[in-house]
Amino acid sequence: MLIPGMEEQLNKIPGFCENEKGVVPCNILVGYKAVYRLCFGLAMFYLLFSLLMIKVKSSSDPRAAVHNGFWFFKFAAAIAIIIGAFFIPEGTFTTVWFYVGMAGAFCFILIQLVLLIDFAHSWNESWVEKMEEGNSRCWYAALLSATALNYLLSLVAIVLFFVYYTHPASCSENKAFISVNMLLCLGASVMSILPKIQESQPRSGLLQSSVITVYTMYLTWSAMTNEPETNCNPSLLSIIGYNTTTTVSKEGQSVQWWHAQGIIGLILFLLCVLYSSIRTSNNSQVNKLTLTSDESTLIEDGGARSDGSLEDGDDVHRAVDNEKDGVTYSYSFFHFMLFLASLYIMMTLTNWYRYEPSREMKSQWTAVWVKISSSWIGIVLYVWTLVAPLVLTNRDFD
Repeated sequence: MLIPGMEEQLNKIPGFCENEKGVVPCNILVGYKAVYRLCFGLAMFYLLFSLLMIKVKSSSDPRAAVHNGFWFFKFAAAIAIIIGAFFIPEGTFTTVWFYVGMAGAFCFILIQLVLLIDFAHSWNESWVEKMEEGNSRCWYAALLSATALNYLLSLVAIVLFFVYYTHPASCSENKAFISVNMLLCLGASVMSILPKIQESQPRSGLLQSSVITVYTMYLTWSAMTNEPETNCNPSLLSIIGYNTTTTVSKEGQSVQWWHAQGIIGLILFLLCVLYSSIRTSNNSQVNKLTLTSDESTLIEDGGARSDGSLEDGDDVHRAVDNEKDGVTYSYSFFHFMLFLASLYIMMTLTNWYRYEPSREMKSQWTAVWVKISSSWIGIVLYVWTLVAPLVLTNRDFD
């Protein structure tokens, strides 16, 4: 839908578009407005299921069968809602949905931050354990190399930010964003190796801080790429010496076909979803966020029959539902996270631009502040994981 020239190709189909006495409004089938409507349909589908699955306690609930089955009907319903979204009158739909999408994407970024902090702690704990078990020099070198690489990437990013996204006489906001986030990351890194922190959390170290620093630099760059002032916001392709590929529709809407921050954002989104799907965190607080228990949803039956006996020669492994007594994750929150993910994808694909009455997609300072504030919240969350055992001494954080 975002491919340049798609509207022209649709107009060539006899009797298809409205401007050729057809029935299809081709101007909303392409470009950013099409992304808004497609993601609106997906988001409403997941929100509907999120509401439908509230208070599902076990697989014996009839609604659990809808969650775990009826795939043909669910796909048909999702497609029907998406198609229906394209028939919503234009009006203020795009403007209102932009702000809804921004709020939902902000919430999803916060979830990404929590998962990232959990990943950083788990990564460090895993390598420290292996270092203590044996071959300490090898694992210590790996730990040191990964930490140094992350800080090197962050340092290079800061230098490039000051070179390309600031000017001596202008871009004061970018200068402030880069400087503040650099100092916050430096402070968090120093705090992670303080004696008091090390005493309460012996496995706290610079590896976690380096991961948070790299992600903070990414959020800083992503925020600066949304600045309305073009002299403070050069495209990545223009920085490396190529002209950005743009297409201008008949309505005067300028659409950039290649967005570096959008591609990176989608890659991070996929990694986040994969990480949250394949791993149950060792941290009980993260499990509370995803409303997951420590038990596995599936147990291995090893060829057992319903009466519990084993059939001779039957070595087939079967997966048996063990959610009859209680579900191991919240069905409702599962769909709500997909609702937020749909909004995050929508904002990423449209580069967090807002559709103006002048029929142009423009960057907004709102998007800049959403991303910058999320980077600050991420650092605060990480610092809290360091100081919480010192503040809440009556709680167990192991």
